[in-house]
Amino acid sequence: MTDTPASLSGEGEVAWITGASSGIGRAVAIRLADEGWRVAVSARNAEKLAQLQAELPGRIFPFPLDVTDRAAAVATGAAIRNSLGPIDLALFSAGSYKRDSVTQFDSGALADTFMLNVIGTGHTLEAVIPDMVTRRHGEIAVVASVAGYVGLPGGGFYGASKAALNTLCEALYPELEREDVRLRIINPGFVDTPLTQKNDFPMPFLISVDEAADAIIKGLKSNRFEIIFPWKMALSIKTLRALPRSLRFMITRRMVRR
Repeated sequence: MTDTPASLSGEGEVAWITGASSGIGRAVAIRLADEGWRVAVSARNAEKLAQLQAELPGRIFPFPLDVTDRAAAVATGAAIRNSLGPIDLALFSAGSYKRDSVTQFDSGALADTFMLNVIGTGHTLEAVIPDMVTRRHGEIAVVASVAGYVGLPGGGFYGASKAALNTLCEALYPELEREDVRLRIINPGFVDTPLTQKNDFPMPFLISVDEAADAIIKGLKSNRFEIIFPWKMALSIKTLRALPRSLRFMITRRMVRR
């Protein structure tokens, strides 16, 4: 793969975005459609996808999908290629978060989190990687989170799932690069979405979904493997991770709810 920035020209190219019914996925879908992409959008909520299509007819194409269904994910990738043509860019942002607690530890909730955030992403990766490798062309971006950097009280299940995505993408990157397929990991901080609006705790450096979309589009036009934002949150979480565990635990103990 050459070391030149991705063009992301968009005109006539095909993008597939999961988790597109709201939040980051929806905002990026609109941004790409405005830039001339033909954008296949997937989520479980078919009604919201139809509403999105109505806003940008001829640019947005709904493909409802539950990413936890492996066969459906693979079939959706094939359906997009049959309908719109080869997928040039895949952005996988489907995921969810629910606060966890040791006083009500629920391994079923842990399994559900991994099934959606990690295994579901794996299903959609399977839906695009073989074709991109065969064509030696394509770009994949996986949305994880800065929560994957450090174990934070109340976010163990979610953070572990996002850490898994970071590890998975780091492992896949060299092999995909050899096949001329570009892979990115996207690690946002707190973004004002329907998901984070449920949080009942302070969210430092909270940004709007449009700011998040700006950061993602800018990152996709660069050579960076990791797209992490906002910078204040990125600096804070990387500093926390670099601390010795004894100091790190001094800080995270203060986050434990009484």
